[in-house]
Amino acid sequence: MTKRPCSAIRIGVGGWTYEPWRGTFYPVALPRKQELAYAARQLTSIEIDGTYYRLHKPESFARWRDETPDHFVFSLKAPRFVTNRRVLADAGAAMERFFVSGITELQDKLGPINWQFMPTKQFDPEDFASFLRLLPKRIDGLEIRHAVEVRHESFGLPDFVALAREHGVAIVLAGDSKYPQIADYTAPFVYVRLMGTQETERLGYSSSALDLWAHRARDLAAGVVPQEIRTVAPGKHGAAARDVYLYVISGHKVRNPAAAGELIRRVGENSSERAPIARSRLRRASEGTTPVATIDAQNEATE
Repeated sequence: MTKRPCSAIRIGVGGWTYEPWRGTFYPVALPRKQELAYAARQLTSIEIDGTYYRLHKPESFARWRDETPDHFVFSLKAPRFVTNRRVLADAGAAMERFFVSGITELQDKLGPINWQFMPTKQFDPEDFASFLRLLPKRIDGLEIRHAVEVRHESFGLPDFVALAREHGVAIVLAGDSKYPQIADYTAPFVYVRLMGTQETERLGYSSSALDLWAHRARDLAAGVVPQEIRTVAPGKHGAAARDVYLYVISGHKVRNPAAAGELIRRVGENSSERAPIARSRLRRASEGTTPVATIDAQNEATE
């Protein structure tokens, strides 16, 4: 059997504050102020969705950093006041306010930024290129990874994929959703958001579906695009190892932590080369990539 390149697979959900998770994910008696610490012991990453609605204080990011294990990583959903606008080229000032709001207090626990666009936002090559040029590569010495979540069919073009690839920005793979699935590699990492959990499944997904996504996660980490997922303009990238950030969101949200936890187990048990325990991935300029295995959790009203 061919040995896969080493990479980091992080799996999780969105957010950690969701009342129906009490008694289904969180112990009923768990103090609310301990929810993040509890979730971070079960998962390896969380996509923070609160940053989509408003700016947070540096103290909040520092507290979240301190309440989680050493190798935990947060992804951030970028503010809607940056992406929900007619002319993206004008987003510079709003984007700067976000980046100086204190997100670097997360330090080495800062993962990718997800820039989500409205389903009505159509692809304008010139304007989108201007937006991508605004994205900073580093803030306070930390390398910043960016992903764009586009949800209109007009983005399913080779020109869009080429633009994302030129800027090293990942295209979010919207799994089990009504949105376009674009699986082309455009960055050194892959960002997946699964939206298909069901109330009738105890683990959110059937066993076969969980096996399928665990296999896909390992393929994506090895630089192999799963054959059944659409690509628009495949590049000649070879089988280069890539970090994978996979979040179970939307669908029947009560089941999302269970699905994420089961995916973590299956990715680890079924891999030909078990990924190391999650550790800090974010690089400073002089450091290299660190292998990881992880999961993210998310609360999302606009999933």
